[in-house]
Amino acid sequence: MLTDREKTVQGMVIKAYGGYFYVRDGARLWECASRGRFRYDKQEVLVGDRVELMPRSKNTGVIMKVLPRYSRLTRPQVTNVDQAVIVFALRQPEPNAGLLDRLLITVAINQIDPLICFNKLDLSQGDDLQLPARYRDLYPVVLASTVTGAGLDLLRQYLQGKLSVLAGPSGVGKSTLLNALAPDLRLKTGDISQKLKRGRHTTRHAELIVLPDGGLVVDTPGFSSLDLPDLKAEELAEFFPEMDQYHGKCRFNGCLHDQEPECAVKEALDAGAINPSRYRQYIEFLSELRDRRRY
Repeated sequence: MLTDREKTVQGMVIKAYGGYFYVRDGARLWECASRGRFRYDKQEVLVGDRVELMPRSKNTGVIMKVLPRYSRLTRPQVTNVDQAVIVFALRQPEPNAGLLDRLLITVAINQIDPLICFNKLDLSQGDDLQLPARYRDLYPVVLASTVTGAGLDLLRQYLQGKLSVLAGPSGVGKSTLLNALAPDLRLKTGDISQKLKRGRHTTRHAELIVLPDGGLVVDTPGFSSLDLPDLKAEELAEFFPEMDQYHGKCRFNGCLHDQEPECAVKEALDAGAINPSRYRQYIEFLSELRDRRRY
């Protein structure tokens, strides 16, 4: 018969750092190694994993089993995510719509719900709000400012009861947003490099954070580029909601909505039902996928 110490405990990995995994079981935090078999089988333990651990001492243990995952992101490496909060600044640094669209495709492929947060609303001027308008009818969008507090209550509502990952370039204010939502965190934040006009990395590793109003959030290192996921050219339109609604309405099966005649997507574009900037981004991605296939 197992003693209390020998019984396994279930918990969630909230941080992986220095070869150790920190697992939260309710209010208790365990510092764990993974069993040697994991390394032999090349099995990974990632932030967000639900695991079974075997206690070894008061607050240490060994991870014995990783429970089934229902979602996984590879960049950042996080599992069991319900929602991806894609954060871009309206200014400082200037938003990159192409990178935003790549993130939206990555999230959709992983069957994770997207939420777009445009931060630094207090710095916006005139035309800056054209970019959020491009996405408002397609995805949930929050305009936020940690200076004025705008949008923070709405963001809290979206985060409650979910495991969310904050993803986006460096310098857009992901850690600053989390500090505003949970002041006790005191996460390290960084300034914008005046020479490069982009953010400095302040988050060095993925870590799951418990928010005071409910919900779990992963703050992740920022990045400035992202490859398109591995998908076929004819699948690309599925990840543009405004185009996917015309699926099967074109003259030709397998229409790529590029040079083909009697294309329902291009007719919608001409009628103003599809944003021209989004369509141009689609064509750019389509060309990238075609070039990839050649090699």
